[in-house]
Amino acid sequence: MTAIGRKLREVRAEREMSLDEAAGLTGVSKPMLGQIERGQSMPTITTLWKIATGLKLPLSAFFEKRRAMYEVVDALAQTAIREADGRMSAYPMFAYDPIRSTETFYIEFAPGCDHRSARHNKGVEEYILVVTGRLKLVIDEEEILLCEKQAVRFLADVPHAYQNPFEQSCTVYNTIYYPGD
Repeated sequence: MTAIGRKLREVRAEREMSLDEAAGLTGVSKPMLGQIERGQSMPTITTLWKIATGLKLPLSAFFEKRRAMYEVVDALAQTAIREADGRMSAYPMFAYDPIRSTETFYIEFAPGCDHRSARHNKGVEEYILVVTGRLKLVIDEEEILLCEKQAVRFLADVPHAYQNPFEQSCTVYNTIYYPGD
């Protein structure tokens, strides 16, 4: 099997797509797609363009060697966004990603922090995971106390606030999910 054949089979498997469905999308016959997958036929550039276009892949996807996909980010190496009179420091870990529809922050809440957040767009969700300390989260006037190693998920399309009325700092990871249209 060739790299092109492996990639074609991998894409079909990920999408749970039959050869018939792939043929319908690409305009390349089912027998030809099967031969390419088995390494019995090497597609012309024209055929490969049809496959890539039909499957909405860049042509280069058939030539890239698959690597482990990961990204390591050091929170404190990022530029902090400071609010609440400097009592809240948010470090962007993963910027907004339109494919995943998320962004993630590492946030430090100093004692006495009271950060108020306006409502987000309809359907936006926040995930808060407390690493150290305690956090009082106010969601549309309902108070929730979170302690170390606790997490909460909530619809953030209502006013909400992050408060640390305690003597110890609080650190959290915050992932925000933005639903598609």
